[in-house]
Amino acid sequence: MGAESPPNLHVQLPRALLDPLQRDLPCGDADGLLAVQLDLEDGRIAAIRPLPSARGLPLAITPPVEAHAHLDKAFSWAGHPNRSGDMAAALEVNLKEGQQRSAEQVRQRGERALDQAWRYGLRAIRSHIDSGGPAAEPSWEALLALQQQWCGRVDLQLVALVPLDHWSSPEGQALARRVAAAGGVLGGVLGPPYPRGRRDPQALQALLQLAAELGCGVDLHVDESGDAPGLGVRLLLDQLDRLRPEVPITCSHASSMGLLALAAQQRLAERLAQRQVAVVALPTTNFWLLGRRGDQDLAQRPLAPVRQLQRAGVAVAVGGDNVQDPWDPGGDFDPLELLRFASRVAHCPPWQRQGLAPFTTVPARMLALDWDGILRRGAPADLLITSAASWSELLARPPQRRVLRAGQWLPAAITEQLAPSLASLGLPAVP
Repeated sequence: MGAESPPNLHVQLPRALLDPLQRDLPCGDADGLLAVQLDLEDGRIAAIRPLPSARGLPLAITPPVEAHAHLDKAFSWAGHPNRSGDMAAALEVNLKEGQQRSAEQVRQRGERALDQAWRYGLRAIRSHIDSGGPAAEPSWEALLALQQQWCGRVDLQLVALVPLDHWSSPEGQALARRVAAAGGVLGGVLGPPYPRGRRDPQALQALLQLAAELGCGVDLHVDESGDAPGLGVRLLLDQLDRLRPEVPITCSHASSMGLLALAAQQRLAERLAQRQVAVVALPTTNFWLLGRRGDQDLAQRPLAPVRQLQRAGVAVAVGGDNVQDPWDPGGDFDPLELLRFASRVAHCPPWQRQGLAPFTTVPARMLALDWDGILRRGAPADLLITSAASWSELLARPPQRRVLRAGQWLPAAITEQLAPSLASLGLPAVP
């Protein structure tokens, strides 16, 4: 896999990512960091020992988890750009691209995405897949194969993305059984323009009943808009008040909720917490696509109210969403860049437990991963080690990094001229 396993490492780690039951570990400093020696054995953590000083030690975190991506359309911008940045245009271009999408294209996109994610330090990804129309079969064929191929390096969880009423059809029920067999999640879109009458509530009811029967989680694109603030979240909660299925429910986006008055946000947040509905905030794509009003582009910037949701007890993850496709021309599956961006726009200061959890422990639980991302004796010797010596340094400029998996260094996607500064931090040269 990479260079020889080191016997131990001296790093600064967030106290929030260290075993809370290990009593000989003190509290972190003002930035929530603790200098420790990690003893490694057979690819796992053998011991965690506090160090007297953090001087000169690199900042490290456990490998982040991507809670919301779209591997089937990633890197398609070059052939299918949406230079207007408009949401309606993004959908139009996406549909055209989907008409000609092949299994080989999706395989290449997924392979590139997973390789980059692995080298950047991600350990798991939840990817939504366009699952209606001609793109569905080639996309599932390619990504199910990649799921097996990458198992143990980057765990891949798949979500079927279809119109909500598709789940009421025989084809939708057959798709749901296939998704359940693959350990996947049922998805859909709930957002403006809302149909009149009972169409959305009935479609939600059918989806929730189907998910409960199959034991499948649900992850919906909800309120990805600046219109009708919070209406989709309320529609979902009304159905959950009636049905209460014993499966995990996630609202991705919940963007327009951030446009509500504070008291209304609080009421919805408390209902989400009561029903144990998780939220994935997606600031990169939302800030690119949403809030455009002709010449008044910056009049409104819809984004899930992360801090308000957390204060109410909602589990909140932050995801990267689209990567170089009609929905967003940027992105690169780099969790540190996402953390750097979200710390500003979503007020997620990484020195606070609630600021770091949306990238690490919360999405790990959301994807039901075997490891919660907390370092303790016996945990995987998996780390993302940066060249930054503080959170401020990490936020000031893109850091260099090394990734440790099962106690071994991954081949690093960094240039040779960066090696000296890594060596000055006591990290090995690029293999």
